[in-house]
Amino acid sequence: MSEAERIFDLAVIGGGINGAGIAFDAAGRGARVLLLERGDLASGTSSASTKLIHGGLRYLEHGEFGLVREALAERERLWRMAPHCIQPLRFVLPLSQTQRPAWMIRSGLFLYDHLGARKLLPPTRTVRLVQHPAGASLREHGGRAFEYSDGWCDDSRLVILNARGAAERGATILPRHELTRAERHQDGWIITAAGRAFQARALVNAAGPGVASIIERSGHAGPPPTIRLVRGSHIVVPALFDHSYAYFFQLGDGRIFFALPYEGRFTLIGTTDVDHPSVDVPPRASEEEIHYLLNGANLYFRRSLGRSDVVWTFSGVRALVADASGKPEAATRGYRLDLSPAEAGAPLLNVFGGKITSYRQLAEKAVNLLAGRVPAIRERPWTANASLPGGDFPVEGLDELVAALTRDYPFITAADASRIGRAYGTDSRLWLAGARCWSDLGGQYGAGLSPAEVDFMVSHEWAASSDDILWRRSKLGLVLDAEGRRRLSADLKEQAA
Repeated sequence: MSEAERIFDLAVIGGGINGAGIAFDAAGRGARVLLLERGDLASGTSSASTKLIHGGLRYLEHGEFGLVREALAERERLWRMAPHCIQPLRFVLPLSQTQRPAWMIRSGLFLYDHLGARKLLPPTRTVRLVQHPAGASLREHGGRAFEYSDGWCDDSRLVILNARGAAERGATILPRHELTRAERHQDGWIITAAGRAFQARALVNAAGPGVASIIERSGHAGPPPTIRLVRGSHIVVPALFDHSYAYFFQLGDGRIFFALPYEGRFTLIGTTDVDHPSVDVPPRASEEEIHYLLNGANLYFRRSLGRSDVVWTFSGVRALVADASGKPEAATRGYRLDLSPAEAGAPLLNVFGGKITSYRQLAEKAVNLLAGRVPAIRERPWTANASLPGGDFPVEGLDELVAALTRDYPFITAADASRIGRAYGTDSRLWLAGARCWSDLGGQYGAGLSPAEVDFMVSHEWAASSDDILWRRSKLGLVLDAEGRRRLSADLKEQAA
């Protein structure tokens, strides 16, 4: 039976982290799930985050205690689900007499250590920068700092892993299928996307910044709820330090930014918070935002940065629940789930807001809401103890997994083994198989990318273009040369012909 003929229990609109997470949860509870995304999976906000799995220390300042508590509790849970894609990270927060006082930050970090269910992550400690590895690259390195724990993730791969997990449980995942109309019909929905018709008993609108547009296309009565579009921009520059710590910096206007070790050779700096004019305007880092981040970095790091040092920029638009906050950075990062009343007919669940760290909780609550209206959702919540694809190894076992790849595939470099292990975990061997040399993998385009890996991304991860592969399934776009890109693009076009 084709998708057009099949009746799904749940149609999820939006292939970002919330949509993929909901599809994963619902498919694991017995529902027949369809996920539709207008572009590539994670092609919007969910590939443009600061790459953090964190409680949100700065949200305590805005009184978001419930949000922070939930996110803190999720850090280690997500780490256990995907120990290849998510890793712990220690942050260094230098103190300044002109910024927030030490007692205020220490109080926040005390709450940070104790609000969540922290078991594996080490607690906060006070350090002297002159004696700490993170101090050497700073202009002012004679003072004190706090060192605390959070986590890092490859955001777009986290989306892919959730989509793969959903597909392994029977979900149908269709990128490049933009919803054009959704109509309530008897006890379900008739959905049109990319010229195809689908039927579903319930509809989930997890379109992120496009949530209001989907509400309109579904014939929602009355004006859609107000959301606030906030753009966050980031810059990537050559590595400013050679240690594994990240930095949390304060600026004179009261805002903060992070500087993170990134992809081995780079430093990721961000983010900004500015109001974005419209969902129809593609998010791009403005020159003002780029210079704001450069100037912030130059306040702290010994090595001065100029515009020519920026090797990549990326921006994402967060669709935040509108509140009374004035400044964009103060707008709530919480989320809201609005389920249509039973008397309206077939269920419509609209998802507003959210952040990557809370996606699993959001998905669980969304499917719980739908369980009373969708009989096929039979099982109890289950994802808290699940593994995402490739994540079925001990939470602190990534180094051992990478070492085994290096030993068993000696023709790949240690850096390549690390990238592959972090991307695929135990699934690395699905495409490495019994290879003894690069030619067994079809050669390589450069930067350790082989045709065998590309084939896996196409067949198992819904990749269709070089951008899908170089910027979302990996970040090899930072290092692959022009000839490698040309060959990759030509091979993909030939496969698609």
